[in-house]
Amino acid sequence: MSLTSSTLLILVLLATVLAFAAAVWLWPRLGRRGGRPVLGRVGVVLMLQVLLLASVGLAANRTFLLYGSWADLAGTHKAAPSAGEDVPGGAAVRVLGRQPTDVPGGATPRIGGEIEKIAVRGEGSKSVVQAYVYLPPEYFQKGKEDAKFPATVVLTGFPGMAENLLKGLDYPRTAWRLAKQKKMPPMILVMMQPSVIPTRNTQCVDVPGGPLSETFFGTDLPKAISGAYRVGTAPSNWAIMGDSTGGYCALKTALQHPEHYAAGVGLSTDYKPELDADSGDLFRGNAAEEKRSDLLWSLDNLPQGKSSFLVASSKQGEPNYKDTQKFIAKVKSPARVSSITLDSGGHGFNTWRREIPPALEWLGGRIGAQ
Repeated sequence: MSLTSSTLLILVLLATVLAFAAAVWLWPRLGRRGGRPVLGRVGVVLMLQVLLLASVGLAANRTFLLYGSWADLAGTHKAAPSAGEDVPGGAAVRVLGRQPTDVPGGATPRIGGEIEKIAVRGEGSKSVVQAYVYLPPEYFQKGKEDAKFPATVVLTGFPGMAENLLKGLDYPRTAWRLAKQKKMPPMILVMMQPSVIPTRNTQCVDVPGGPLSETFFGTDLPKAISGAYRVGTAPSNWAIMGDSTGGYCALKTALQHPEHYAAGVGLSTDYKPELDADSGDLFRGNAAEEKRSDLLWSLDNLPQGKSSFLVASSKQGEPNYKDTQKFIAKVKSPARVSSITLDSGGHGFNTWRREIPPALEWLGGRIGAQ
């Protein structure tokens, strides 16, 4: 049973209620003197505490998806390849596995599409990163064997797992539903972490003497995916979006690489890198690159390309609201900016689930197959 399944949560909640009822019924008997009644009382209290904590933990994990699987919770989740490793066979993209989508008819690719787990080798960055690729049903349908599709790179926050985008935020299901409703065109989604090294928050920065995260996301990734799937190589074929740190990476990449991305979406994003123990020293004394990585500074001081931006925040509950308004004010032609502003929200999955459908619809109007 999946760690994030609603069935598991319901069973644990039911067990908690039944255990509480049993404790109330048995407590008069356990109130007697003696070793056994004392041990019984201790056991009942401990059992209720464990079940209550499990219920709260499972509910919080379903909301924020801190852990995507039992292996992740136990710390045995196999990490993605790190920089310097190669994709077997020397290919830019290697398929590691396939799975059906969680939609009606999902077992049949031409009805529900398909999800491929891949490893991508960056030609310029020399990094290897794992991702999940959602291929829409139209990709497999008869008569569309040569049809091309727009693609969007979707990034998690940090720390975060690419599986969060499939399960907790339901990107494939949402894209499938919106395309079925004709609210957006069929689109390929490339879902992954916002770092080329799973344990380090590189935040789409080319670290001097270190991992070249900007090169990977800004240049290597669209080239590799276009070579492996039916996606064009023009900027109008590509977008990038994400939440939290992934949102910062998305806006940074679209701002600094308009030659590869026509649009960028940031949900609950910061506008400059967060330097801490997870990131390490990203700039190593390079003051010019540190300024360039401040998106508000870049908008004021560097040329703006033709990319379109969508930023999302909340008037209450989001710490980035004021900076988001500054970002909107600083975007100038030929760039364009749109926004989603909620009355209240927070830095978490419940807020992003509200913002993802309109964000995907917005992207559908700004990138295409041609």
